[in-house]
Amino acid sequence: MSLRSDLTKYCRKVYDKGFVSAYDGNLSVRIDEKKILITPSGKCKGEIEENDLLEIDYDGNLINGLGKVSTEAKIHLLAYKKRKDIDAVIHCHPIYATAFATAGEGFIKPVFPEVILSLGKVPLCRYATPSTDALPDSMLPYIDFSWAMLFENHGAITFGKCIKGAYFRMEKLEHSAHTLFAARQLGREKTIPLNKVRELYSIAESTYGIKIDERNKVGY
Repeated sequence: MSLRSDLTKYCRKVYDKGFVSAYDGNLSVRIDEKKILITPSGKCKGEIEENDLLEIDYDGNLINGLGKVSTEAKIHLLAYKKRKDIDAVIHCHPIYATAFATAGEGFIKPVFPEVILSLGKVPLCRYATPSTDALPDSMLPYIDFSWAMLFENHGAITFGKCIKGAYFRMEKLEHSAHTLFAARQLGREKTIPLNKVRELYSIAESTYGIKIDERNKVGY
């Protein structure tokens, strides 16, 4: 499957899942060291076609395509410039994750084992006005180690080594936010004890070969 068809597929999936509405959100993949493939501004992700996608350079200049480059391309560019292990970026407004972001709460407590291993800590980036340089700047404290972040009063962003990986992180983030919301309706969530969290890291490394950056560990 080509990068264009792959990116189009996951544009449809984030829309069908309700992670975005109307013209919200933006998705991208790294083509090479000179170009990025990204969704245009003002286009519903559920209606994206392959020829709608834009090729831009690492300064955000349009190289190929007929649409308008989104002002939020800046957050994608920051990720690609700072992390060579990131080849795909998804920015959405999933309801439950965005609700936590609006309440001023990141996902840093050790609650779900699978979230610890697939997302690590999900920090809350301070509020910044969309389209300004302040938005990507809000990511700077966490970009070196995070695979998912929340934007205060705005939404969420996830990264991957491919668009599928970035999508599944967004799906896992929203699912955990929904589950945590339900747990709080029942009273409260129970966190995993620190010794068990450390056990999870050990199992991840010995069984799955997964190493989690020290700064992204939970519960220490």
